[in-house]
Amino acid sequence: MTDPNSLPQTETPAEVQTSPVRCVSGAIVSGGLGYAIYSVMIAIATNFASKPIHSDNQLVLRLTSAVRTLVVGLFALGSGIFGLVAVGLLALALQLLLQKFKKSPES
Repeated sequence: MTDPNSLPQTETPAEVQTSPVRCVSGAIVSGGLGYAIYSVMIAIATNFASKPIHSDNQLVLRLTSAVRTLVVGLFALGSGIFGLVAVGLLALALQLLLQKFKKSPES
């Protein structure tokens, strides 16, 4: 039988090698997500711009403006992060290719 005091053995995942193909595919996925979030941000900003705030209360005007700015800003931050990740992955793929070509002639 099993010993109740023994800890279960956890398998260590095999280390995955970084390759230019994996970097480019990750950049494509990240760039696609960044573009999708950017498109949603533009749609939200356009929707907010086409529907003005109908209130005379100063507090309502300030809160609505703050919420609209926060929503558009969060989507802009998300699209910017995904865009930067895509650029970084493409740069890593280029670096890996350059390292591979530098090692090939000598071997």
